[in-house]
Amino acid sequence: MKKQVKVVAAIIENEKDEILCALRSPEMSIPNMWEFPGGKVEMGEDIFTALKREIDEELQCQVETETSIFNDNMYEYETFIINLLSIKCRIIGGTPTANEHSKLIWLKRENLSSLKWAPADIPAVEQLINEKNSLLK
Repeated sequence: MKKQVKVVAAIIENEKDEILCALRSPEMSIPNMWEFPGGKVEMGEDIFTALKREIDEELQCQVETETSIFNDNMYEYETFIINLLSIKCRIIGGTPTANEHSKLIWLKRENLSSLKWAPADIPAVEQLINEKNSLLK
């Protein structure tokens, strides 16, 4: 039986309506693919606390999270199953720094599909693009 991992991902939007995208480094599992930054939820930790801790560790900045899950996705990779919970956030302290990732970029929603996303992140990417489209109608 494959190991199941609960992971939180931050959808960080800036004042220009751009979303922070992180490129996984060649050393990471699922290398050289784009993702929303975040990480594993530790035992006994709630998802919002986990996300704040992960962003502080990975990007060296502080975020405030929304109180609801934006996207909840289960994805089966070759060696494990991920339950990816994407949560919208905004930065309240510091500037995102790529420590674990190869690169960080800010992109408009309509340009998100131009990147090669990690499979588990794709439903949240599509939801963001569709959300923008529905706002324009």
